[in-house]
Order: sequence, then structure tokens, then C-alpha cells
Amino acid sequence: MVSVSSCMDALRDRGQCALIPFITAGDPDLETTAQALQLLDRSGADLIELGVPYSDPLADGPVIQAAATRALQRGTRLEQVLAMLETVSPKLKAPIILFTYYNPILNRGVETFLKDIAASGARGLVVPDLPLEEVESVLEAASHAGIEVTLLVAPTTPKERIAQIAARSQGFIYLVSVTGVTGMRTQVETRVQELITDLRGVTDKPIGVGFGISQPSQAKQVMEWGADAVIVGSAFVKRLAEGSPEHGLQAIETYCRSLKAALLE
Repeated sequence: MVSVSSCMDALRDRGQCALIPFITAGDPDLETTAQALQLLDRSGADLIELGVPYSDPLADGPVIQAAATRALQRGTRLEQVLAMLETVSPKLKAPIILFTYYNPILNRGVETFLKDIAASGARGLVVPDLPLEEVESVLEAASHAGIEVTLLVAPTTPKERIAQIAARSQGFIYLVSVTGVTGMRTQVETRVQELITDLRGVTDKPIGVGFGISQPSQAKQVMEWGADAVIVGSAFVKRLAEGSPEHGLQAIETYCRSLKAALLE
């Protein structure tokens, strides 16, 4: 499995926009999660974001919150997620980016957490509630572990802070397309185009846009606005949770292929 930045650079060199699906580990169960990772890897995903279920997911909307709650009720814990990933990651081409909140990292110890996720096969990390003021210690430990930490920029982020975040973000910069939590929207806010332009003014790093994208046409629009990656979460999580695990897997395969096709048009 290559690094996040190497994968993004290779896609940019080919003039392609990356597709990054998000799923919640343990929903409906870890066995299905393992199958879903392999399925997405074969169906057009360039990188995959894997959410670690957490009891207080502040950045997540109702679909992903419900998935995390179901996973936790089934007893899914970080240890099990990493054990599953350690088994599956050697079979994947797409780098795995773990999505988790800061408190579980602090509870485990920053260095230990990063070493453990690297050993499982993860290559990237997104921590939506990691303050910029505390990022240096995480980046230092991540560097030793071989993990790239991707930081988030929101529509409300002041321009001077955008430059600081962009300078420290690794792999790519995660541009949140909406003010608020994750979830499916009927359209992507046109301000995203302006935000991409603002970011381009302070960095040449790849830009990934997430939160609110659910339709192939929206993914294509964001790509045409200049994004280097499109991140889709709630729409995958919702499809995977509907019906039987077999039905959910079939649904996300079809959906993933449709998104990838839109990005290759």
C-alpha cells in the first residue's frame, strides 16, 4: 500500500481526481467492513476513509452518527478495528485513512496510537476536532510512525488560519464544503469554488472536498471547480446499512462505480 501523498501525486500527474469513499467500521459488522474495503478497492476507490466508531461524533450528521452508535452497540472497539485492518490492508491498493476523534488518541497516548494504526496498515489520519494549536505533537509522532495527518479547512476558517493549516496538512487538505456536520445535500454550495481558489492561493498541495457530496453530478461539479479529490461518506454509509449485508455490499459497489465514472468523464 502506497502513502496518501504518493497516491494523490500519481493521480494528479495523470490528470485524475481521486475518489475517497468513507465507511464506518463495524456497521453492520466488522466482517462486512472487511468485505466493503476490498469491494471499494476494486470498484474505483483511490483511497478509503475508515471511521472508527465514537460515542460523541461532533462533526458527523445523523447517518454516520447512527452507524457509529450501531457499531458501538455491537461491541466494536478500536482494538478490533485495527485487528481487522491488519488482516485486510495487505490485500488493498488504496491507502487507508483512519477518521477518529482526538479524545481516543489522547486516551491511548499519541505515540502509541500512531504506532498501532501504522502497524495495522493505515497510512493516513483525519482528526476533525484536533486543534491547530495542538497539531505539532501529533505531526511529530505521526512522522516517526509513517502516518500522514490530513487537516481540515472549513468555510468559516479565516484566511490567515487557512494558510497555517495548509502548511501543516499532509497528503492533501480536507476542505469541508458546508458549515455544519456531514450528510447528504441536494446541491453543493457554490462557495466551494471560491474556497478552492482561496486555498490555491496559499498552497500547491492537493485539495480534497467532503461533507455533503452524494450524487455523481455533484462529484463531477466539485472536480470541475478544481478539487483533486472528492470525499463521499453518508451516502456510502446509508447504502451499506440498508437491507442485508449482501444487499448493502452490492449497493455500494454500484454506487462507487457510478461516482468513479463521473470523475473520469
